[in-house]
Amino acid sequence: MGVYTYENEVTSPLPPSRLFKAFVLDADNLIPKIFKHGPHGFKDVNVEVVEGHGGPGTIKKYSFHEGSGHLKFLKHKIDVLDKENFTYHYSVVEGGPLSETLEKVSYETKLVASPDGGAIFKSTGKYYTKDHAEINEEQIKAEDEKATGVFKAVEGYLLANPEAYN
Repeated sequence: MGVYTYENEVTSPLPPSRLFKAFVLDADNLIPKIFKHGPHGFKDVNVEVVEGHGGPGTIKKYSFHEGSGHLKFLKHKIDVLDKENFTYHYSVVEGGPLSETLEKVSYETKLVASPDGGAIFKSTGKYYTKDHAEINEEQIKAEDEKATGVFKAVEGYLLANPEAYN
């Protein structure tokens, strides 16, 4: 098994605590709402807790319907949820980006305060290949751009709704 690591940072004018509440703690409610009413490609996203109560060990299933293209569902397992340090780690364990070449994908995210009062969203994706399969770096970058798009959509929602998630 090989491991390919991809790191990214995105800045935001919003504070880490507000972003974490929206992007992580209430993502199951907020992100489908944003997708349903916005130009983000997915018009219908359903989130179901398959196992657990929201903390580490919880498995969630995201089902994508209209406008989802090839992506029909994914299941992810929460590995770390640290509300005090704005850290969230999870692994895709079924569906989504997993394929004939990928065994598992793990994401580590952290929101840190920036000097200007905003936040820096730091993310690391670790792609575990089956056997000695090659990674399609362009596909990984495209997946990362989608994730950045989701983050920016949440940021846009918060900027347009200054009372939300304070």
